[in-house]
Parts: sequence; C-alpha cells; structure tokens
Amino acid sequence: MGADSTDIIARLAGAQHGAVAVRQVIEAGVTRRWIDNLVDRDVLRRTAAGVYVVNGSEPTWHQRLSVGLLSLGDQAWVSFEAAAALHRFDRALREPVDFTVLRELRNRAKACPYRVHTTVTMPPIDVVNVDGFPCTAASRNVLDLALGRVPTIRLEAAIDSAIRRGLSSPTALSERLASLRGPGRWGVRRIDQLLPDTGGHTMLERRFLELVRLAGLPRPRTQVIHRKDGKHVARVDFLFDPFGVVIEVSGRLGHTSDAERARDAQRRNELQDLGRKVYEYTWADVKERPGYVEQTLTVRLHDAGWRR
Repeated sequence: MGADSTDIIARLAGAQHGAVAVRQVIEAGVTRRWIDNLVDRDVLRRTAAGVYVVNGSEPTWHQRLSVGLLSLGDQAWVSFEAAAALHRFDRALREPVDFTVLRELRNRAKACPYRVHTTVTMPPIDVVNVDGFPCTAASRNVLDLALGRVPTIRLEAAIDSAIRRGLSSPTALSERLASLRGPGRWGVRRIDQLLPDTGGHTMLERRFLELVRLAGLPRPRTQVIHRKDGKHVARVDFLFDPFGVVIEVSGRLGHTSDAERARDAQRRNELQDLGRKVYEYTWADVKERPGYVEQTLTVRLHDAGWRR
C-alpha cells in the first residue's frame, strides 16, 4: 500500500510541477496517515493550507502557480500580471504570481500564500487554458491590467502583443470593454484612449499610428502582405489604401550589414514594381521630429490623390 500511495502522489506531482493537494491524494485512495508519514520523512513539504510539494522538485514559477491554484481550489484562475506573463505579452513582468476567484469564494484567499483578486463574474469567454493553467483570456487580461493600473507603456505593449499574436483584436477588446464597463470601473478610459492606435507590431509603430491620428490623416492598414504571382514579396508596416503609399518605420539600429541592406533594396524595388510608393521614417523622425513626419506624409498622400 505504501509504495502504491507514493506512486500515486508522484504521478500527481509530476503533472503539477511537483505540487499536490491533500484532497487530490485522498480522493485517489491515499490515507492522511501516509501523507503525514511522507512529511516526517522529508519527502513532502507543506507550502500552503492543504498543499504540499515534493522535496527536491525544482522551485519554479510554474510550481508557484500550481501551489496557488491548488490552495484556491476550483473556480480560480491565473490572472493580472501572472496571466500577462503566461500569455507572453510584451514587457510583462518576470514570473509574477496573481490569481482571481469569484467574490463569493474570497475566503479561500486566506489559504493562498500569493496575491488573490476577486471578481463578481468570470464568464466562459474570459477563461482559457495556457500551458495547462486555467487563466484569464487575453482580452479580459488587458482589462484587468488597466484595472491594476500598470504603467501605460506596459498596457500599450499588452494590447499590441495580444492583437499581434492573434489572442485578441480591437473588436474583441471593445466588446469586452462594453460588457464590463460600469460606474467607477477604473481603467476603462485608459483603454478607450489606447485602442485607436492599435494594430502595429512595435511601440514605434503605435507612436506612428498615434501621430497619423492626431494629424487628421487617413488611418493606414497595418502589416499588409504583398504577393506577386502567388509569391510572397513583403509584409509592410503601413499601407495607405487606395493611394498606394507604403510607409516603413525603422528602429534605432536598423539594418546595417551589407546583406541586410541588399535585401532591403530588393524588397523596396519589388514593392515599387507592384506600383507602391515606398517611404521610410526612422525612430528619430517619429519620436523627435513628428512635425517633419506629418508635413512630408501629408504632401506624399496629397500627391498620391488624397484630399483632406
């Protein structure tokens, strides 16, 4: 019986990053006496009320998430900063630990050694499984980050990376925002302000979209793929349809090697063969000379047929 019980605990712990809950092992037929025996022998170590980890198992971030969820029981989700890290949002904090439970179950938080938030509701649309953990979905996570008052630059990064990775969309965010909007819900206005400039892949692209919007210029399509005869030619940062104007924005370093410059030249030539007018603005242009960008872009769009 002892060997069988130890095997049961080992299998459970192996699937949960070295953590097990007492209720799990008892439901599997292991006695409480045998659990106490393993504790006395330093095989198991108590880390939270009703939760143990196997001594010698690696004390990873995933193990801490497992311990938190096991201590909170059913109807608990990885959330806020921890969910952003699980979703691999840009600029997410490194290995934070946060959970959310329904408000009616908030007493469970006393058994958890980590930060626990509460919510009135968690509909199925707001829940996904990420790396084996029940977790708030990307759109809900963005709203929670705004509620948690994260710095604007990190909230922007979360929105943009969620959209870039296909975990959310501007429409999905707007719809969830509308359904969760309520009197006094902090963070709603922040997302309202940030959503219009989504769609780029980098913070520089977000700044460019913001510049275009404030200048009253037409919004371009973002990340547009160009093909010729079924062959991929290029993905461009911005395309002003129907004027055929392509805008690329380059970071501080840009492409500096001969091979990179050659590829850039070929790419530009192929886009021009497709009838595109290709222009580039640098990080310094967008961040330090927005007036220059607005003036020259307005002229280029006007020459291509756009009228204010």
